[in-house]
Amino acid sequence: MKNVHKYVTILCFLLLLNFCNHAQTQYIRAFPNLSFSNPIDIQSINDNTNRLFVVSQTGIINVFENNSSVSTSSIFLDIKDRVAYGGEKGLLGLAFHPDYLSNGYFFVNYTTNNPLRTVISRFSTSTENIDSADKLSEQILLEVEQPFENHNGGQIAFGNDGYLYISLGDGGSGGDPGNRAQNLSTLLGKILRINIDNKEGEKGYSIPSDNPFVGNSQNILEEIFAYGLRNVWRFSFDGTGRLWAADVGQNSWEEINIIENGRNYGWRIMEGFHCFNPSSNCDQSNLTLPIWEYDHSSSGGYSITGGYLYEGINAPDIINKYIYGDFINGNIWAFNPLDKTNVLMFSYGGLISTFGIDQNKDLYFADHSTGEIYKFIDNGVNYVNSVKELNFKLDQNYPNPFNPTTIIKYSVPNEHLAGSSAKVILRINDVLGNEISTLVNTYQKPGDYQIEFNAENISAGVYFYTLNVNTFFKTKKMILLN
Repeated sequence: MKNVHKYVTILCFLLLLNFCNHAQTQYIRAFPNLSFSNPIDIQSINDNTNRLFVVSQTGIINVFENNSSVSTSSIFLDIKDRVAYGGEKGLLGLAFHPDYLSNGYFFVNYTTNNPLRTVISRFSTSTENIDSADKLSEQILLEVEQPFENHNGGQIAFGNDGYLYISLGDGGSGGDPGNRAQNLSTLLGKILRINIDNKEGEKGYSIPSDNPFVGNSQNILEEIFAYGLRNVWRFSFDGTGRLWAADVGQNSWEEINIIENGRNYGWRIMEGFHCFNPSSNCDQSNLTLPIWEYDHSSSGGYSITGGYLYEGINAPDIINKYIYGDFINGNIWAFNPLDKTNVLMFSYGGLISTFGIDQNKDLYFADHSTGEIYKFIDNGVNYVNSVKELNFKLDQNYPNPFNPTTIIKYSVPNEHLAGSSAKVILRINDVLGNEISTLVNTYQKPGDYQIEFNAENISAGVYFYTLNVNTFFKTKKMILLN
């Protein structure tokens, strides 16, 4: 009877495995010959030129052909001379005008000094070279003074309505000491929405007629679209027009919101689903709560990086899932808005600063530290950066099934690294994506390796082990018996 129970348990885990929606998705180094200085935004234009634009926080925008073999990029815009860079400051966002093909306009969000402030401005692309902007063409639309150096938000994007949306953090410090996110007479702690195609008075823009506070007589700023936000670093629109905003938390909770016209998202009254100020019995009247939150821990994270609802074709098992990550520990999740389930896809381990999509809606993310760009693909897709990567090996563990120990072997080939070392990560995860153990996380020279995994204190079931070496990524499953 005990053996019957044991194998029924294994069968149940295997059935559950079939519903692990991320099982076929992997990420690869999208452009092995390119890296960038502190990348914080990835954008594209639907102009059939198949180009990507990478924004560096230092004040540079690079452009290059969206091809895995590309080896050079061009500087599209360099405004380091006017950008205040460091910490959470810098060139933070890029958006191309919906009619870019006819007018060549694009918009940026950056911080500058004297006084410290956020600048939203428009530039024009050179009429002689589509890979170069006219640095002298800047037209400043909006400036917002910043009381502190952190919580600058930074994302700008055009909605399906043709209006420009802008995220501004609560002004910084900690705990929103000025309660700016709830103060409708300041633009800080808000999502703004403006019409950049029509000017109104001395402003470089006008206010859309359906903004929530148009025509008020209470000193409420009409640019405000939504409020009660701490520091929306990245937001995005999906194909239906929904605005997905990831709001960076304070002490304990990171959150995801669907932003709607005129809603109050709670900060600093609440952090996620929890009272913040006051710490208990807070008044939640007329507040819109997040659709998801995660806690500050190794299995959660410490600073959310918003992503995209995946609508591409190269990773079919994550279609219509919201893919996002954590800047600090590199966890990447898939959130299903239909059933409100959330699955940990990967523990990348790097500093995930942004996600981005190309003209085909393929999904990418950037590592702020290494400057590398990665792409999500299906595990069955024959997509490799070099045939040499096929020589990396991850063997099936043995024995398998096992109890309580098993051996995992893998190989790092010399011809790929030319004798140099590579960063090798070998992790164990359960069927829900939770990290069980990190067996290897170090630099190793080419060679054959093996390591023993001792599961003495772990429950029986199905587990995954994943080898990540440079751009090589491979996962296999193992079965632990009672």
